[in-house]
Amino acid sequence: MRGGERAEIMETLKFGYRYFKKNMPMAVLAEALSFLGIYAELLLPLLSGILIDFVIRKGEVQEDSGGFFHFLLTGRFGEPRTMQLFFAIAAAFGILMLLRIVLIYIRDLMQEWIGLKLETDLRYMTYEKLMELDSATIAEYNSGELLQILNSDTIMFKELFCHRIPYVGDAVFMLVMTLVLIAGIDISFLIIPLLLMPFLVKSVISFKRRARENFREIRQKSSEMNLTVQENTAAVRIVRSFHNEELEKEKFNRVNTNFLDARMKQILLSSKFDLTFNAIRQIAYISTIVIGAILVMQGRLTVGYILSSSTYVMRFMNNITSVNNHVFNMQQQTIAGVALKRFMEKESKVPEDKDAMLRCDTPDIEMKDVSLEMDGQEILKHINISIPYGKKLGIVGETGSGKSVLLKALVRVSDITSGQITISGHDIKEFSLDNLRKMYSYVFQEVFLFSNTIESNIAFSRADIDERMVTRAATDAEAARFIDALPERYKTIVGERGLGISGGQKQRISIARAFLKNAPVFVLDDSTSALDVNTEHVVLKNIYEHFAEKTLIITAHRFSSVVDCDEILYMKDGVIAERGTFRELMELGGSFAHIYRVQQEQQADEVRLDHPS
Repeated sequence: MRGGERAEIMETLKFGYRYFKKNMPMAVLAEALSFLGIYAELLLPLLSGILIDFVIRKGEVQEDSGGFFHFLLTGRFGEPRTMQLFFAIAAAFGILMLLRIVLIYIRDLMQEWIGLKLETDLRYMTYEKLMELDSATIAEYNSGELLQILNSDTIMFKELFCHRIPYVGDAVFMLVMTLVLIAGIDISFLIIPLLLMPFLVKSVISFKRRARENFREIRQKSSEMNLTVQENTAAVRIVRSFHNEELEKEKFNRVNTNFLDARMKQILLSSKFDLTFNAIRQIAYISTIVIGAILVMQGRLTVGYILSSSTYVMRFMNNITSVNNHVFNMQQQTIAGVALKRFMEKESKVPEDKDAMLRCDTPDIEMKDVSLEMDGQEILKHINISIPYGKKLGIVGETGSGKSVLLKALVRVSDITSGQITISGHDIKEFSLDNLRKMYSYVFQEVFLFSNTIESNIAFSRADIDERMVTRAATDAEAARFIDALPERYKTIVGERGLGISGGQKQRISIARAFLKNAPVFVLDDSTSALDVNTEHVVLKNIYEHFAEKTLIITAHRFSSVVDCDEILYMKDGVIAERGTFRELMELGGSFAHIYRVQQEQQADEVRLDHPS
């Protein structure tokens, strides 16, 4: 392992420990119980050896051959060649076995509880981080990668701390205690483990490096498969409408096969790993039997102790294999931890002072010489706008003119690169993002509804609101009529997996959601595009009547949407090309007036086609 990679793994473990350390007292107790259970298990072969000698020698067991269980052979629990002694030894065996079972059971329960707590904490903190990051930073990940981090990686990383590392500790403890017990029987038995140790170490280093590379590939292929599934789930209607099911099946089959190939590589590597260590283990077992037989023939060892010794040597080899298996699998979990750590260390491109207490209930917004650059391209250029509280501002222009980016700059979804945006004289960076965004009822261009009831979607910002207020917001948004026609009305499930409703209906629900929030500033980002002209006119009329004191900022492709605004901006290529009231722009006779007349003629033609004379 290269030095940089090793350092990254150590930093990842330190990162994980920050979340795990509050569980340390219980984890230490669980490990202590585990050590006691392991020690009880390791004493069982000694008792097995005594029982075998008891049977073979017809009850004659030498007092000095008991080792740890010498106290059983002193005569207090039964004289040699008596069933009393046999039952005493058998009772000791049963007590140790029961003790081990109870201790390991309690250990497992504690570890599972710690694991569930840690997994919950990791998943929450990654989700919280996702909510904190700005759109540009999130865009660096595709949805498959985000699902991998928030779901699979949190589980993998939890496994590292709650199972893999404790199990390595158990295996190392068992190794040490096994060596002590082997040496207590006859130091000759240590020759085999010590001779085979270099081969084991060399093999594990080789396998570990290859496993790490392979698990990294598995994670990437899994992410690609998640992305394909997520995209096709979201776009299932588009796929069907274009009759492209076969193409998407082929795409999924390709990524699925790639994932299969990566997993097969891991299986083949694991098989080679197991084959190598099984061969070494069998060599150790046969060698132990040979050494034991020689010692028995020399009179230095009883048959019972051959069984004990061979069991301990096999335990030693098994635990060497166990340590290597755990180290092998830790590669996958450390890779997940590295990805998790990198995600958590991502810095938002929209920094904020979370402790800022500044608030404003009647914001006067001003943009002073604002420019914004993205990916080396200037999207907004020297924008100057004054929006006193209560003003109705319309922004129109061609696709890509910068309208939506301008609105996002107001709420710091994207930060400007030069100039200043102020609210009532204060730079917007002096507000916490929470307080800043509370000033806006924002209706996005792309409507999103949660997989929940219509009522819950409308009351998203105020979950405890009175039902009458939800109905009022729906009425103002011209949504009440179609909602009342649904079988379950406001309790109807909509959204990703809910009832399919039209684009215009979704827009009206999202507008109702903004109405219910009732923030000082309404922002409609081309959010009436799916409405017919009459419905849009009624919705805007309701805003002017019921929210007359509020600020309204509306962008639209349909210029008739902004005719009643106090000021209209016509944008082109990131600059304000024309500005003024509707009458002023029509008298100017520029681009706005030309496009408006063309749109009106198109609407008139559509009316004539729908209602021929």
